[in-house]
Amino acid sequence: MRKPSSRRLTLLYGAVAVADSLLAGSDRPAAQRARVVTKPLLMPTLTASLLADPGARRSPLRTSTAVAQLAGWGGDLALLAHGTKPFVAGAGSFAVGHVAYATGFRRNGQPRAELMHARAPRTVAATWLLSGPALAVAARRHERALGPAVLGYSAVLATMAATATQLRPSIPPGARRATAAGAALFLVSDTLLGVRKFLLHGDSPRLESAVMATYTAAQLLLNQGAARAGH
Repeated sequence: MRKPSSRRLTLLYGAVAVADSLLAGSDRPAAQRARVVTKPLLMPTLTASLLADPGARRSPLRTSTAVAQLAGWGGDLALLAHGTKPFVAGAGSFAVGHVAYATGFRRNGQPRAELMHARAPRTVAATWLLSGPALAVAARRHERALGPAVLGYSAVLATMAATATQLRPSIPPGARRATAAGAALFLVSDTLLGVRKFLLHGDSPRLESAVMATYTAAQLLLNQGAARAGH
């Protein structure tokens, strides 16, 4: 069980995540100004909850998850701004995070031969083939430089999600379930983001709220999976 300091940080993260998701769905200028406070608080608070958990010190996923979520913080900060350069910078930072996640998962995963033949990774790969290239083409039409960036980022994300489903059996079942669910939600969140940004015309505040809700839930589940892997 998590220590009180870790639980309080987790609860604080949940409160900030709900607030930021609601603010993201508002088109009021005051709401967007408030996100300059709420969004940067998300990942440092969540990472601190993991580092403050004594049980997580034995987790083989602790370091890779902390690195991944701090890289996500960089992405959050970049995406507070608008335009192509902040978007590419944010995608790059999140890609670093996905590489960190995937590195931890592979180090603690099943043999590569089993990964290649398991159903879940193949499902993730099929999902990427259906969505990744299509979003990359739409992004390229939006702005030429975004096509390769979106394609590369989506491939890295899909790799992370596939490896998340194949943790070795010695990892506690609850940790494996939380990790796989978090990775799947990350796929959902970024797919929604791509649809909102490249396929829809005009602002969609409710969809932006859904992007943040699924993103923050994904990071929480990945964090919880890492913490439970040490118990």
